[in-house]
Amino acid sequence: MTKKPWRRRVVGDRRLAPETLMMGYGYDPFLSERSLKPPVFHTSTFVFRSAEDGKAFFELAYGLRAKRPNEEPGLIYSRINNPDLEILEDRLAILDEAEVNLAFASGMAAISTTLWAYARPGSAVVHSGPVYGGTDFLLNRILPQFGVTPFAFPAEGGVKAMEEAVERARAAGPVAALFLETPANPTGGLVDIAHARALAERLEGPQGRRPVVIVDNTLLGPLFQTPLAHGADLVATSLTKYVGGHSDLIAGGCSGTAAAIEPIRGMRTILGTMCDPHTGWLLMRSLETLKLRMTAGAEGALKVAAFLRDHPRVASVWYLGFLPGDHPDRALFERQCRSAGSTFAFEVKGGEAEAFAVLNRLEVFKLAVSLGGTESLASHPATMTHSDILPDEQARLGITPALIRLSVGIENPDDLIADLGQALEG
Repeated sequence: MTKKPWRRRVVGDRRLAPETLMMGYGYDPFLSERSLKPPVFHTSTFVFRSAEDGKAFFELAYGLRAKRPNEEPGLIYSRINNPDLEILEDRLAILDEAEVNLAFASGMAAISTTLWAYARPGSAVVHSGPVYGGTDFLLNRILPQFGVTPFAFPAEGGVKAMEEAVERARAAGPVAALFLETPANPTGGLVDIAHARALAERLEGPQGRRPVVIVDNTLLGPLFQTPLAHGADLVATSLTKYVGGHSDLIAGGCSGTAAAIEPIRGMRTILGTMCDPHTGWLLMRSLETLKLRMTAGAEGALKVAAFLRDHPRVASVWYLGFLPGDHPDRALFERQCRSAGSTFAFEVKGGEAEAFAVLNRLEVFKLAVSLGGTESLASHPATMTHSDILPDEQARLGITPALIRLSVGIENPDDLIADLGQALEG
């Protein structure tokens, strides 16, 4: 069957780049009154041409039968599917080098729905640390209420720490998932995805079942890291961050093989954690400039990090691009990541008081949580995004009172350096 023109990825003998496909892939203007951009489909429900169509659509949506050759899922209800989300998901799957993507109402909706789809009472989830504060709360406060036991290992512990956590989890019950956040928020700690996949395969049980490897890719986003290419089964991302990129929406995504995504799709339908059509439309707008924004932010971050590294009032800079050649994470960084990105942390000399003083004197950087927007942000992880983590655990993970996290936007980096300079000098 001839490929539909709006889903072609090749012109002549050239495979089109993702940034090119973000401009129109998955959308046919002639199905929408010739509108250049997809309309916002603000509708709760869709009209069937016949009762037979309605029956067929529901059979497929609820997994009552296999998809027929060349069959496309029919539109039913916007909790199940919606044209804006279908186009968006097609494009996000391209960026993640995945078969399928699902869009969610938030990054935490993506992570929680994914874990609910795989974890069961009596099972265990092995996870790296640190992870985003909301994820930490879910893993260590919410899931145990439902009989799911978390087993953490520090990212800086390397593969040995991961292996030990898997063995502890294995002794407690079946391992449902290995959940990795790499690079870690806010420390930038790296976790070996390929090794996690190898460990998961060693736990393969009856009928080929094994723990799924889930990677939170929020800190680098789809442009600078592709976890599925390194062995992950699923990649979850807060689309609020780089993909949305303008600090004006909340959304999340999960990509993987069609088989790995299928249980999550069913869970999303019943939990109702899908993204709304207008947010989907805004995300499509943002995808068109994703490469430009992320590239500019990464270039600016390198200059800002270099300035901080040489400043006398800065104790350390946790920027992945500065990993020494003999550091145990250097080879992993070069293998897994395409860039150091534009979000990193640094420590001032002193403690919380000194960090707060710097934060309170910033004028160009905005004092706010989140990351990946066009504007530069600064925050204090220990008392903000990771405040629910106990102080002893914060210290073990490297989240110190002196730590400041920066998300570098697309402003002139020299202006950002000037702002940090005056804030540090006080």
